[in-house]
Amino acid sequence: MTFKTFFQTLTSHPAPRAWQTNLAADSTPRSRLIRRVTGDGKTEGVLTAWLWNALAHPEKSVRSNWPRRLVWCLPMRVLVEQTVATAWKLIEKLPEDQRPGIAVLMGGEDMEPWFLHPSKQHILIGTQDMLLSRALNRGYASGRARWPVEFGLLNQDSLWVMDEVQLMDVGLATSAQLQAYRDQDANRVAESANALKPSYTWWMSATLQPNWLKTVDTEPRHDNWIVNTSVATAAERNGGLWEVSKTVVVDEIAVKDTKPFAERILQEHAESEPTEYGRITLVVCNTVDRAIETFKAVSKQGSVEDVRLVHSRFRQTERESWRSDFLNRSACMQHVDRIIIATQVVEAGVDISATCLITELAPWPSLVQRFGRCARYGGVGKVIIVRRFVERKSKDETIRETAAAPYDAETLENTLASVKLLSDVGIRSLEEFEEQLDEDGRAKLYAYEPQHLLMRGEYDELFDTTPDLTGTDLDISRFIRTGKERDLQVFWADLGKDETPDNNRKPLQLELCSVQFLKARDWLCGKNKTDNLLKGMHAWVWDFLDGKWKDARRKDLLPGRIVCVAASCGGYDETLGFDSESTNAVNVVEVPRSELTQSSNSDAAHDDESSNYSKWQSIAFHTEQVVEKVGALCKKLSLSPELTKLLILAARWHDLGKAHPAFQGATKNASEEDTRPERNDLAKGPPEAWRSGKKMYQFAIDENKIEIRPSLRHELASALAMFSILRMYMPNHPALLGPWQEAFEKMGRKVPHFEEPVSPPTVEIQEVLELSAEEFDLLVYLIASHHGKVRVALHASPADQEFVAEPGDVRGLPIRGIRKDDVLPSVAITPKAEPQPEFALTLEPAAMGLSFETGKSWRERCEDLIQRLGPTTLAALEAILRAADVEASCSQVEDPEFAKVTN
Repeated sequence: MTFKTFFQTLTSHPAPRAWQTNLAADSTPRSRLIRRVTGDGKTEGVLTAWLWNALAHPEKSVRSNWPRRLVWCLPMRVLVEQTVATAWKLIEKLPEDQRPGIAVLMGGEDMEPWFLHPSKQHILIGTQDMLLSRALNRGYASGRARWPVEFGLLNQDSLWVMDEVQLMDVGLATSAQLQAYRDQDANRVAESANALKPSYTWWMSATLQPNWLKTVDTEPRHDNWIVNTSVATAAERNGGLWEVSKTVVVDEIAVKDTKPFAERILQEHAESEPTEYGRITLVVCNTVDRAIETFKAVSKQGSVEDVRLVHSRFRQTERESWRSDFLNRSACMQHVDRIIIATQVVEAGVDISATCLITELAPWPSLVQRFGRCARYGGVGKVIIVRRFVERKSKDETIRETAAAPYDAETLENTLASVKLLSDVGIRSLEEFEEQLDEDGRAKLYAYEPQHLLMRGEYDELFDTTPDLTGTDLDISRFIRTGKERDLQVFWADLGKDETPDNNRKPLQLELCSVQFLKARDWLCGKNKTDNLLKGMHAWVWDFLDGKWKDARRKDLLPGRIVCVAASCGGYDETLGFDSESTNAVNVVEVPRSELTQSSNSDAAHDDESSNYSKWQSIAFHTEQVVEKVGALCKKLSLSPELTKLLILAARWHDLGKAHPAFQGATKNASEEDTRPERNDLAKGPPEAWRSGKKMYQFAIDENKIEIRPSLRHELASALAMFSILRMYMPNHPALLGPWQEAFEKMGRKVPHFEEPVSPPTVEIQEVLELSAEEFDLLVYLIASHHGKVRVALHASPADQEFVAEPGDVRGLPIRGIRKDDVLPSVAITPKAEPQPEFALTLEPAAMGLSFETGKSWRERCEDLIQRLGPTTLAALEAILRAADVEASCSQVEDPEFAKVTN
């Protein structure tokens, strides 16, 4: 099959355009720029290029070289929905067994768990808020423990498409910085056994400028990115859209003159000549508030029945009808008489052809996009650019100042000067105008100075997902959007005055409405900046630490958060969208409810054992399943033998810590018939068998006392057991004390003498002893991090700090439920193999600086791994082990040892 045939099959078009063919023909993946005019088939061109090279190319070497994830990043939710529709339309033409998965990232729980399938080909489509936050290891609306998995997979083996970049604000600069750092790390490990498949970025827009991507960090690779930028050649500028004429005039109307503005809209609409695509007037306002005011004024006149309002502050359940009702080509028919009043959401991805475009003055790139909605299907069009102004009195004169928000006044003045030179804004006229600009003129029209630039140190620092002492995290919102345009998500629920949302209640995408976080604060807490909710307001945010909904306060209403609001509090109108003035009860979206999935529950930062719900299984049996899954996954991912060996070894030891007495004490009889097996190596059990609350992890000290370890993390016990192995069998191992002997002697300290092992090393222990220092550090990190809850920092949790020791007990506070000298009993980690010896655990790795017992500190080992492998490679390896563990946990296979007992 050729690309032409492939393209024809998927799109039903007679043939691909020349630029689409050239894009697909470049079979070596790389970062690049795509600058194609509005209506030139960018979405289909990029989708088919990736599908062809990653799935359908006749040469296996090409297919295996392309990233298995296509990450499509868009500035607005409405664009996501349109791109999703296009993607589904194309892949449904593929044979079912060749179709990639499609996951939509816009918040909400109804998302395909793509992150659990690192070897599967996926198309991930989402907003820049959802995708960039995940690429920065702080995923909005995602559990803290899931952050590293998404971070690793999105930054490795992925092709990013940054679409409509002119709308992305600082997010565009962040995407370039991220790609620069990915390139740095990929080059560092390119020839080593630690190399994973790299990621690339395609930046795409009708107005894309190469200099937008140029910084100190990107400069070394910028020239490679802009090689063969896809732009229209002189030979392509003929026929079709290149022949369309669009006359343009400039006018001024005061911001306060809503009624005159509405009258002008109706006048222009009445004077427009209908075409075969109807009579459609598109009005684009720069703010949601002005769009709503204009909609109300135009609707009040009543001379046009079909008046529509389009902006970003609607729920998806209302937005879904837009595309089928009026925002698509088939809705532009001869009899149509329609006015659409919108905001920037129509600047891209909207397939309509307006007879007349009335737009408020905006930056040049935004205007060019808006011009593309006029006479999109041919013919002629009319464009009116309106400068909205406010009057300010100064001495004896009245000054008209441009109402610039949300844009920069100087930028708008430069744009105004340029459009006054034009009589036509068709594609050909615009290209000819730009070609005659000198460098300074072009720089003024395409000014881009991001307020914040992600530095390398900040990027590396984000690898650590541990909150600070106040429970908060580094603020990444400044790297995604700036100003007031940073959003949180709201959904409404039917809840009485004294009710709170059920902890299993999670919103679906249909329910969510984007709201500027500052407006949400004023709406719910008032404009006097108090921290508490206003009287009569009932709202909640999800507490990832405790795993429950808690009352919202002003400080909780941050970009990226999901907020549940009682429907009785109002705040939403199905015709107008989010409306803080509305006090009418909100109609709640009726959607099917399901309980939280195990992966969602276990991805919260709080301690939860839903991932261990299963039939009774021993540590050895579950471990063997995980080892098999890891091996299969490594093979599918074509990992090096060295990485495969290490991941399998990590899988072999990952759940040894479940032998800890407190973990074993977390289970009881599931029922009278289903009793707990009397043994100390249980890894899984039925949901009814697990205790809950602060007394979940417990064990008996004597006949009358039990000890509680409320924050126990079994994976930390597993990792600490690796240090016990070296202490017992090889204290001079390079990963423990070997490199420090001379330094210790100079300090007057001898290498401590540890207790001799009572038995020779088992096969599994011998594998650990044969590791290099670098391999050991990676092994213990992967074991500790396989649930995403113990990673770079080892310190006591709030629950640990509440621990009260028995009189005379001097072992100190626990760290994540583990205390000094805790003992893991002798259990097997391989079916039908000899058990491992007892392991006494030490917390020495958690100490600052060099330890006389375990050498380098835990943090230093982690920092060395980050520097050696790069943060995204390390996180991607976490994701692989995690995915295998979840897959094995979901298999619900019966352990044959327990089958004998119960049958």
